[in-house]
Amino acid sequence: MSDYDRNVAARGFGGARAVAIDAGLRAYMIRVYNYMAAGVALTGVVAWLTFNAAVQSTAGGALALTSFGQTLYGGPVVIVLFLATLGLVFFMSFRIQTLQPSTALMLFLVYAGLLGVMLSSVFLTYTHGSIARTFFISAASFGALSLYGYTTQRDLSPIGSFLTMGLFGLILAMLVNMFLKSSGLDFAISAIGVLIFAGLTAWDTQKIKEMYSVNDDGTVAGRKAVMGALTLYLDFINLFLFLLRFLGDRR
Repeated sequence: MSDYDRNVAARGFGGARAVAIDAGLRAYMIRVYNYMAAGVALTGVVAWLTFNAAVQSTAGGALALTSFGQTLYGGPVVIVLFLATLGLVFFMSFRIQTLQPSTALMLFLVYAGLLGVMLSSVFLTYTHGSIARTFFISAASFGALSLYGYTTQRDLSPIGSFLTMGLFGLILAMLVNMFLKSSGLDFAISAIGVLIFAGLTAWDTQKIKEMYSVNDDGTVAGRKAVMGALTLYLDFINLFLFLLRFLGDRR
């Protein structure tokens, strides 16, 4: 009888622990998605405000750059912004273990704001309606892919390794096409880019889920949440930009 009682108790404690882990994981993932959504929203707002400060309408209804716009889009400012955003990503990646969660979150939001300044140029290239349409398509696709990565029991690591190698190849192809200016290669880059970041969204979600540990204290969990948000943020932004090359209506 005593053996029976111990077994029941063990199962009871195990069930309680499983419930605690499930609740903790759910809270952790919600935190990741909230941070990521805040970053995307900040990028969008900053991009829109920057665009409105950089252009003005002429008498004929066309768009013309203001002095701020000419400085932003026509000078070395773009290079400085690119290096600043790239430096922030590398800094956060290499120093995340020593950063306080609040500092890491602040750096992430600074990065999202700077990227918004850079991405304001898409409003010059594409119509507002097509940008909004592509954004909602990207959001729906991202949600479905991330949900798959969260719920699937399949190990996506082999796919993730292949996609990572493909990403480096994609970057190299984009650099080459800056000089070749091939429309065929540009189409291939756009198609492959959509596929790569669609796959990375599912794989990164699974990785972020597996990073969770019930034994993490608040500091460690906070760092993981920020880095997870940054990863999914980059997946979403790139998925949106590559889809925009297909679905966007150019001015």
